[in-house]
Amino acid sequence: MDGWPFTPAAQPRILVVDDEITTRAAITHALTLTGYRADSAGSGKQALAKLAGGSYDLMLLDLRMPEMDGSEVMQRAWQLDPDLLIIILTAYATLDSAITAVKGGAADYLLKPCSLHDIQDSIARALQQRGEFLRQQRTVRQISDAMQALQVAPRDQLPTPSADATERYLRRGAVTLDRAARQAVLHRSGHGNVHDMHIELTAHQVALLNCLMEHADSAVSCRELALAALGTSVHESDAENIIRPHISRLRKKIEPDPAHPTVIRTVRGAGYQFASE
Repeated sequence: MDGWPFTPAAQPRILVVDDEITTRAAITHALTLTGYRADSAGSGKQALAKLAGGSYDLMLLDLRMPEMDGSEVMQRAWQLDPDLLIIILTAYATLDSAITAVKGGAADYLLKPCSLHDIQDSIARALQQRGEFLRQQRTVRQISDAMQALQVAPRDQLPTPSADATERYLRRGAVTLDRAARQAVLHRSGHGNVHDMHIELTAHQVALLNCLMEHADSAVSCRELALAALGTSVHESDAENIIRPHISRLRKKIEPDPAHPTVIRTVRGAGYQFASE
């Protein structure tokens, strides 16, 4: 990959985290020449401070570091920015941990020593998949803007309603998904009253819940969910390991009792099912 020209406003921002100063400096310099806005950190603590103080598109993370290892950095980084792309750098000794990290949501892993070409290719793939998802989200936001315009326009100026204007919201049972606002609205009842709970979701969680709700009361395979929600095409066995932690985090947000899920049910051997009743 000889270079990837970006306009200044569109330059992806990347954080390189590695305790080896030579490796860190070489990767950061190469990415800057390629057209990225590359920054670096020599420890997990430094990386988290930079993430807390600014917005990054992707983090290139060494898995084995002193004081705070890459696995802990990754989990704490996602608490700061759930949509941050993370690519793991690892040696053979930590390969199992790297594979576990990818199954838990990391975009990719690379074995050390790896070439700058391999690193650039992995970053490009991850950003391309993110770009495709964001384009879908942009379409949803455009629909949302159109709906708001309909609400404020004088009645004699209202355009003919479009079938797409209803696509911001999807309701099944006691859950309404607001795609544009990235929220799940939970309609809970108690003491004779119904009250709504608004739950913030990540982009991946919106896509995952959308897929399940569109196929409510039917089992959706993990492979279908990985493709629809994460843009990843893998075999069913790998997809199951990738999707499971995402489902777990989503259940913690929308289930009355995540330990005994009633909204997103596991269908053994078939995937997951959104129960509308």
